[in-house]
Amino acid sequence: MLTTIRISKLLFSLLFVCSLTYLLSSCTNKDSKSRESEVFRYNEHYNVATLDPAFARNPPIIWPTNQLFNGLVQQDEALNIVPDLAKSWTVDSASTRYTFILRDDVYFHKHPRFNTPDSTRRLVASDFVYSFDRLKDPAVASPGSWVLSNVESYEATNDSTFTIELKKQFPAFLGLLTMRYCSAVPREIVEYYGNEFRSHPVGTGPFKFKRWEEGVKLVLRKNELYFETDENGEQLPYLEAVAITFLPDKQSEFLQFAQGNLDMLNSLDPSYKDELLTATGNLKEKYKDNVKTITGPFLNTEYLGFFLDSPQEEIRSELLRKAVNYGFDRVKMIKYLRNGIGEPAQAGFIPKGLPGYGTAGFEYNPAKARTLIEQYKEETGNQNPVITIGTNSQYLDICEYIQREIGKLGLTINIDVMPPSTLRQLKSTGKLDAFRASWIADYPDAENYLSLYYSKNFTPNGPNYTHFKNEEFDQLYEASFKIPELEERKVLYQKMDSILIAKAPFVTLYYDQVIKFVHKDVHGLKANPQDFLILKRVKKDQKP
Repeated sequence: MLTTIRISKLLFSLLFVCSLTYLLSSCTNKDSKSRESEVFRYNEHYNVATLDPAFARNPPIIWPTNQLFNGLVQQDEALNIVPDLAKSWTVDSASTRYTFILRDDVYFHKHPRFNTPDSTRRLVASDFVYSFDRLKDPAVASPGSWVLSNVESYEATNDSTFTIELKKQFPAFLGLLTMRYCSAVPREIVEYYGNEFRSHPVGTGPFKFKRWEEGVKLVLRKNELYFETDENGEQLPYLEAVAITFLPDKQSEFLQFAQGNLDMLNSLDPSYKDELLTATGNLKEKYKDNVKTITGPFLNTEYLGFFLDSPQEEIRSELLRKAVNYGFDRVKMIKYLRNGIGEPAQAGFIPKGLPGYGTAGFEYNPAKARTLIEQYKEETGNQNPVITIGTNSQYLDICEYIQREIGKLGLTINIDVMPPSTLRQLKSTGKLDAFRASWIADYPDAENYLSLYYSKNFTPNGPNYTHFKNEEFDQLYEASFKIPELEERKVLYQKMDSILIAKAPFVTLYYDQVIKFVHKDVHGLKANPQDFLILKRVKKDQKP
């Protein structure tokens, strides 16, 4: 039955590509090829639950909503905060009041419910009042409501001025506003559709909603009203359409990419990594004529966490936690299990690419690891220490590698494999003594990573899954909010990271890397440190 479903979805995907080509083409073959070169096609493994930005909590939703909506500000490739719907802003001397001046040339996607001659209207500051009210509304139950938890008030002074007052200083606040949760949505359309706005999205983004057959295909078309232009004054986006398929099987996705039916293959899956890449992470010779790789740092720390309130003595032991950190070769792990993709995590918890990265961490030292294990045995009398790590199947090979290496040193590692949803639930409720986890940046500031170890963020009421508590760490964390200058905050970030390394509530594995495989006729697609898909500057060569 499963095979039948996969084949059916593959056939749906092929029919979709053909029908989309027909939809965008005119009568001649020449025009058909030209139109086809203006469609960007990618596959999403997971079903998209919604296209409402208030629920954009994961990449499958963030990617399409990035094309449909805009916020006050956005990030550039270097993670600088730059204008989006706001053309400028100021911050008062207390660093709590933000005043945004909006562009006056932004219009919502056309929709008959606007009841205007041209079926659209201009974006005004009151749209952000409505959008933020909606984000906070308990009846909406947006998972992004926390973004405004430090906001005291906000108002539209006039059509072009929007102000936000914070309860207390928070230097990373502008980074929070780049999240898709903070997008502008039009009241009249949202209220017309109600909950069905999820499948009838209207925003201001470079692409507009066209068609969605859930689990099969999603089509976005060029927004002819989009306000941004390139450096030559040409209106963005360049593409005519974005076409998304939903093949769950990664082998089928790879086949579609190899046959040219998809423009991009995102990420590196174990099922085909050795087909595409050499052991050192280079593209194999047979693909070099038609395929290129796009890589860059990814703000994602992969790690093992220890639940420090565990009743198990081994988990509470700093000696054993440090022994695991010293006891396996991260460089070898990345080379052989990840084909060289990623940075061995031999620094702290803050990933490469963020200010604060670089604090000295744990390098491979099996002799020291063995000594720490023997010291634990001598001090406790426990001659057979055991640690059980919870993981999902995607990371089983990494956990098995650690299991073998640490086992040689006298510490038994057991592995408990479970579905991702179960792993998340047990991790969040403190029911796993040790667990494999990732932390992908919500916003581009190291504070986001350090918040996982602030004592007031204990799960289930915050992201402190390890229940780490340290008075000095907490004091530094709170002090960092009062320092607006990044270079000064960075000093505190590094001190906090040093405390974490000294106490070892985690085992850092690697700092991830964005890797995308694209056909060589695609231009302008870049690696984003938060792995956002940005298509407004992408173009494709026309077919001869």
